[in-house]
Amino acid sequence: MTGYGSASHPITIGQGSFANLQVEIRAVNSRFLDLSFRIPDECKSAEGALRELLNKHLKRGKVEVRAAWRQSSSEHGHSQSAIAIDLAKLRALKDAQNAIREQFPSAEELRIADILRYPGVVADSDTAEDQWHGAILKAGEEALQQLLQSRQAEGQALAKVLTNALDAMQGMVTKLEPRIPEIVTLYQNKLVARIEEALGVHATQANIPFNTELLERIRQEVVLYAVRIDVAEELARLKTHIQVARTAIAEGGAVGKRLDFLIQELNREANTLGSKSVHEDCTNTALELKLLIEQMREQVQNLE
Repeated sequence: MTGYGSASHPITIGQGSFANLQVEIRAVNSRFLDLSFRIPDECKSAEGALRELLNKHLKRGKVEVRAAWRQSSSEHGHSQSAIAIDLAKLRALKDAQNAIREQFPSAEELRIADILRYPGVVADSDTAEDQWHGAILKAGEEALQQLLQSRQAEGQALAKVLTNALDAMQGMVTKLEPRIPEIVTLYQNKLVARIEEALGVHATQANIPFNTELLERIRQEVVLYAVRIDVAEELARLKTHIQVARTAIAEGGAVGKRLDFLIQELNREANTLGSKSVHEDCTNTALELKLLIEQMREQVQNLE
């Protein structure tokens, strides 16, 4: 199912420096759940938690999560650097350097690169990582809720389409079912009449007595064949599958895979109905059923 959600969350990235983290989640149709992430390096630690969150709420779809952040102005309206320096740590490092140089006057002074690499001087370490982690999860949850709402609206529209197809199938089966005994009897009588006619002509032409014993045996075989072409059971199973599918749609939730299975069963019964057909009405009904089932199959691929 398709869907889209977007949300943002502010984050403090330094003394008087702020950023706005924007998260977008897009989903398109797919039979399976396929997740992909395009998020900043600062948020990479949250990818596992985001994946777990999406797996919990989504079962199908090609889902892409995108995140980006933009630095905001400070409270005084001045743009601040995204790199925040811990001044207390910096002073402590300077004091340590002075104490060392008193003991070792020839020691070289710290270079800027050395100072920036010193743990804690740049205030984007563990604490900042936790902030990024929390911000993207919060924005991700809000974006996911929006996506779920949009998918729910689409799901309701698809449910109506599927229900209309099931109603049409139910009408076909209900119309054909009472006619099955008549169709079987008509075909049986027609077959017996043809055999009797063929046997009678052959006996007359050969000038031999009509074999009534053989005719009775043939009639028995015709009755057995009529049982094999009776599609009452197939129609009964069709009605059952239709009702189960209708119930699944009404209950809602993640019904895509369940409907996939029911579509296969409906198609199996429609194929059998067509293969057993000895009457135009049965053949036409089987073809119309298969057309509706195929239309349903295409729609079910889009369901969660």
